[in-house]
Amino acid sequence: MAIISMKQLLEGGVHFGHQTRRWNPKMAPYIFTERNGIYIIDLQQTVTKVEEAYMFIRDVAMNNGNVLFVGTKSQAQEAIKEEAERCNMYYVNNRWLGGTLTNYVTIKKSIKRLKELEAMQYNGMFDVLPKKEVAQLNLEKEKLEANLGGIKEMPDLPDAIFIIDPNKEHIAVHEANRLNIPVVAIVDTNCDPDHIDYVIPGNDDAIRAIKLIVATMANAVLEGKQGVQMGDVPENLLEQDSDAAEAKEEVAEATDELI
Repeated sequence: MAIISMKQLLEGGVHFGHQTRRWNPKMAPYIFTERNGIYIIDLQQTVTKVEEAYMFIRDVAMNNGNVLFVGTKSQAQEAIKEEAERCNMYYVNNRWLGGTLTNYVTIKKSIKRLKELEAMQYNGMFDVLPKKEVAQLNLEKEKLEANLGGIKEMPDLPDAIFIIDPNKEHIAVHEANRLNIPVVAIVDTNCDPDHIDYVIPGNDDAIRAIKLIVATMANAVLEGKQGVQMGDVPENLLEQDSDAAEAKEEVAEATDELI
């Protein structure tokens, strides 16, 4: 059984790209066709690329590495948080603070401040301070928690970063590139794949599509940590359909039905 199936990708709408007028020509190799002014992503390539990304993430986790999940657009926030927590990894789902990777020393100071505020509240100090001061401290804590809560226990820089929408998270991509941290990303037809180490061509706007891919990457982490397969995950890369033309025709037919 494949790590992810063509049927799952179709049902999740992973094959829907952006309008043809909103595209990056560098994504041309990953485009299957165009339907009603919308680019349709080649899901055969997506299946293969998900496999490659899965194996990479699994190996990072197997070697006790950390993966940072990043997705701050509204469609991705819930899935990023839930799946990162499910596999006990770290995440940024509210706002990427400039320097999160490249100025990690300063970020760690902010995390230290967040933990100080949490300790103050836990120890009852907020109960004895003036209400106005407590309100200010609560606002500070909430802001820090929103931006840093997902990485406050991250011991050091991540060994890999998984991103939803490289256009939206271009600063995160740039910082990871500067530090030679491998980047795995869902890359839609309007994105530049050049700065992504593991490109997963797919719809980065639909919630179902995002959840499907994020959950698959979380499964990769769990498999790597636990040393067991998550479901019927094969050790080798997926063997492609013997009849590629027939498979592509199936995608085209399904696409016509869904559009």
